[in-house]
Amino acid sequence: MPTEYNEFALFHENIEEFDLQVSHLPPVERFATTLQGSTPASSPSREVSALQWEAGSPELVFVHGGAQNAHTWDTVALALGRPALAIDLPGHGHSGWREDGAYSPLSMADDLAEVIAKHAPDALAVVGMSLGGLTSMELAARHADLVRSLVMVDITPGVNADKAKAIIDFVDGPQSFAAFDDLLARTMEFNPTRSESSMRRGILHNAHQLADGSWQWRYDRGSHARAEQAGESPGSAGAVNDASGQLWDDFSSVTCPLMLVRGSLSPVVDDEDVAEACRRQPDLEVHLVDGAGHSVQGDRPVELAALLETWLAR
Repeated sequence: MPTEYNEFALFHENIEEFDLQVSHLPPVERFATTLQGSTPASSPSREVSALQWEAGSPELVFVHGGAQNAHTWDTVALALGRPALAIDLPGHGHSGWREDGAYSPLSMADDLAEVIAKHAPDALAVVGMSLGGLTSMELAARHADLVRSLVMVDITPGVNADKAKAIIDFVDGPQSFAAFDDLLARTMEFNPTRSESSMRRGILHNAHQLADGSWQWRYDRGSHARAEQAGESPGSAGAVNDASGQLWDDFSSVTCPLMLVRGSLSPVVDDEDVAEACRRQPDLEVHLVDGAGHSVQGDRPVELAALLETWLAR
């Protein structure tokens, strides 16, 4: 029997779990943008999907990490109660997959620019986590007019495969699972501090059930092989490490106000990374969120929302 899933019917769980003071469920709409092929690597028929939170011009743009999707920001968006755009990166969530399999920050920044230029050109901040943070940083370097301020969540160009080993091992694990409970058990093992209800929501948003009853991740798992065939770098921590020199240079070139949010339990950003980031961006604002791992928005969403409120009010 297929598992029933309505992506808009789970918000009450986020509200209850984190005791959010929300008087009503906000309007949330999913839509897709057909890319116009603004870069040679873009396919004109490819679509990027996104969630529009609240009515009105988005004040924030949220960009998730690798192997995640736009719903990772649900609790943060609910806590803020502001118009916002949460984007599914190419190859993730409900967005189309790139034929070249290239999901690096350098490959996706122009895709992101096309969506933001059309749907959130006046956003006050772009908030990106992990792969989404580096892609947003590259966006700010190339398209300064689209990024009034940038918030990078637990990521710098100093990331490498050693720092992200646990994440890479999880993502490179099985693609398909015979039953939902098998997928839930593996995800709980990787995220032992999260509640079961939180993990269940995350899986429903990030996986889909096949006709035979088995479950499969939504994100493009065949990207590495296709990228290598096309001569591109796949969007892994290793590929980011290969391009770290260029990414650090692009980080230096960002001209908008910039904030870095670290998770206190995460190994992905270390003190040396912060020192290098501050050397290159002397006005960088840095915050450490206690009790948060790499996915700060999932571990401590209320604390992250409070930081964003303060950031927007500066």
